[in-house]
Amino acid sequence: MASAAATYSPPSSNRVDTIIDTGWKFLKGDVSGAQAPSFNDGSWSDVNLPHTWNNIDGENGGTYYRGISWYRLHYTVPSSYAGRQLYLQFDGASLVADVYVNGTYLGEHQGGFATFRFDATSALTVGATNVIAVKVNNASSTDIPPLNGDFTVFGGLYRDAHLVVTDNVHMRMGDYGSSGLFLRQTNVSASSATLAITAETWNDSGTAQNVTLNTTIVDATSTVVQTRSLTQSVAAHTGYTFVQNTTMVNPHLWDGQADPYLYHVYAQVQVGTSVKDVVSAPLGIRSYHIDPNNGFFLNGHYLDLHGVNVHQDHIDQGWAISSAEQDQDFSLMIQMGVNLIRTSHYQHAQRFYDNADANGVIVWSEQPIINGIINTTAFTQSAEQQLTEMIRQNYNHPSIIFWSIANEVGNDTATNTLLQALNDVAHMQDPDRLTTLASNSTAGNAESKHTDTVGYNRYNGWYGGSYNDISGILTSTHQSFPTMSFALSEFGAGASIFQHQDPPTQPVTSSNFHPEEWQALFHEAYWQALKTRPYVWGKFIWAMFDFSSAGRNEGDHPGRNDKGMVTYDRKTNKDAYYWYKANWTNTPFVYITSRRFVNRTLPTVNIKIYANTSSVTLTVNGVSLGSKTSTNHIFLWSNIALRTGSNTVQATSTQNGNTYQDTVTWNRA
Repeated sequence: MASAAATYSPPSSNRVDTIIDTGWKFLKGDVSGAQAPSFNDGSWSDVNLPHTWNNIDGENGGTYYRGISWYRLHYTVPSSYAGRQLYLQFDGASLVADVYVNGTYLGEHQGGFATFRFDATSALTVGATNVIAVKVNNASSTDIPPLNGDFTVFGGLYRDAHLVVTDNVHMRMGDYGSSGLFLRQTNVSASSATLAITAETWNDSGTAQNVTLNTTIVDATSTVVQTRSLTQSVAAHTGYTFVQNTTMVNPHLWDGQADPYLYHVYAQVQVGTSVKDVVSAPLGIRSYHIDPNNGFFLNGHYLDLHGVNVHQDHIDQGWAISSAEQDQDFSLMIQMGVNLIRTSHYQHAQRFYDNADANGVIVWSEQPIINGIINTTAFTQSAEQQLTEMIRQNYNHPSIIFWSIANEVGNDTATNTLLQALNDVAHMQDPDRLTTLASNSTAGNAESKHTDTVGYNRYNGWYGGSYNDISGILTSTHQSFPTMSFALSEFGAGASIFQHQDPPTQPVTSSNFHPEEWQALFHEAYWQALKTRPYVWGKFIWAMFDFSSAGRNEGDHPGRNDKGMVTYDRKTNKDAYYWYKANWTNTPFVYITSRRFVNRTLPTVNIKIYANTSSVTLTVNGVSLGSKTSTNHIFLWSNIALRTGSNTVQATSTQNGNTYQDTVTWNRA
């Protein structure tokens, strides 16, 4: 081992990763012979990836197309790639993809959310135009999770596609879509951390090679912290897994949003002095545990975990979203004060996890076993495959603390057998992280006992009951099962920014009336119950954004789940968004609720303001109604008279010499 205060720059290698998203031809529907190079696709639509065929019919409710569609790409492989290994990589294809190159069948991938690769070396012709044909099928299958769920299953090649070129000696490309580099950290403290670096290498050449793995650990400034080196003879057409063990002394810990510090580890594959391949992974060193009475601890200190569930679709785009849109979503969450995200209900894109790492957000990463199972070998194999892919592809992300194996699947014998098998798979793939699942069943039943911890989905105050029930539910759960750690993995209520009621009454959830004010009251009650109960280690709002759910017909739009804090188009933050921002952030602001309830009929109104300042002054039509203080971020003025016509309402707060203001105009008939 050596260390030096030198700056590391990754050396060039024979790996080339080319995004091949442009110039695809697309046909919605099945057609015979579309895999053949000579097939005439001239009449097909021109599309670029990411792409889905359900961006419109999948968001408007009712039946949407679930079936086969075809993609074809005419692609010239540069002559300079002769003699190298060529792989086609797809970052997401929903739900089943069959891949052909020049008529040669490379294989099928089942499951809509993980990266997958096929070795296309022998099928692609270097220096010539090739035809890549992909048949994608998002039809429901009893063999492949998810069987169903409260969301639209958008079909298509909805993430990037790549041509990855490597040397004949390279990091392994065939391990469930992973990078082949795995960083296991144990015995973490402020003074030291044990690090095991596992690197899977492969020799595709025709002779044995003396392969050297040089590993470099750099800090956030790219300064070298440690280097390691091992050499091994690797036989032709086989692989070798290097394991390098080291200790990080006085590591700079990844400490959530307080300090999301990242090292990076570079695995450099060499034969002699020739660098053949280089891959890297983030390294965020941290420890964590859950105390059933006191909640979640990161690096030995309590951390109140509060956040959201997130689906990946955008309005008019479905799952086919850009990197910029993923970044926008993260920005909206950070501004609200989120430090915890559940990837409902499936593996998300790599950029999502990268953003979580960089922003210090804790992640519950979930695989798509939803609302039930099928007791067959094929279903079990698919569930285990998708779980393995999720773990191996995302193993190095420090933000991920929890692997979730299922959501709301029930409590029968076959289900519990599968849940135990999945929990065993998760621990085999990753012995260190915590396993979990989400349940809408009775607390403490068999479904809850397979994983290291559990989440409960509760909607009292929306699907029946009262939002005031939640305090008693949480208390009784903890008292009945004092050694069981649990989160509130879902809680929420629908809201339309176009529908209002003052004072609101509990709506019929299946109706077309979801007043925004009821959602705000619901969340006020839930958060005030949750914030005093640290034993509820995680609090996950359902959901951050409105999303498509073709089977719904309620609220102001068919085909939409409207429980988001933000509208589907990301243009409007609902009142409840600012309730949480007031509780979860320290940046001063004031916000007048019911601001979109512009046209009023009653002579008096209640004016409610959310703020994270110590006092707020209210002015109506230029007349001050005085100042109020609050212990819960709610500032309420009751029975305030409105004049006929236009009324200007202004909230003002001064904090540390700075003035914060919000103004709305309401009209009284």
